[in-house]
Amino acid sequence: PAFAERVADVIGLYLAPPGGAVVLSIDEKTQIQALDRTQPVLPVTFAASEKRTADYVRHGTTNLFAALNVSTGEVLGECKPTRNGKDFLAFLKKAVKPHAGKDIHVVLDNLSTHTTPEVKEWLSKNPHVHFHFTPVGSSWLNQIEIWFGILTRQSIRRGTFSSVNVLIKQIRDYINSWNTTAKPFTWTATAGEVLAKVRLVATNVKKLVNNNSN
Repeated sequence: PAFAERVADVIGLYLAPPGGAVVLSIDEKTQIQALDRTQPVLPVTFAASEKRTADYVRHGTTNLFAALNVSTGEVLGECKPTRNGKDFLAFLKKAVKPHAGKDIHVVLDNLSTHTTPEVKEWLSKNPHVHFHFTPVGSSWLNQIEIWFGILTRQSIRRGTFSSVNVLIKQIRDYINSWNTTAKPFTWTATAGEVLAKVRLVATNVKKLVNNNSN
């Protein structure tokens, strides 16, 4: 029941957010590597797939904190060298600041960095901010994960970065470009449809485990 309630809660926010409220989808994409390839990604040619060199040099990593406004599709992002409760709270404050005076519903996963004593204390002092946790193993319900996938495919995976700062600049440029034409994602699945798919996957996994144990 708790799982079903969380799924219904999140999807309900997407399909029918409370009147006048802001819904933010927040998460972190961690340990993004600044890979400097010895050759750039080769262009796709007829009857040939994209090619890229396997040789690269690692220049470090960054952690991207991002918030997607569900009603507009706009993204606020910030890269930080670390990812902990203090970093998350600082980003959370920045994400909600533009929406002062409104109720704010935040969709996120239930990681320890999102539920530190400091975060809980801040929430108690800001009752207009409400957390909605995705069920364990269902982070894909969070719309920012969809955007992370787009960012990876269109910008990071194809990139060659001589330093972490170059990587961070490309991420910032991508966010700025995205926001110039941002549109909300259209969520079409109902809570019932999502639950049915989740139950089907769980059943198939259980069958697979049972077959392997026999």
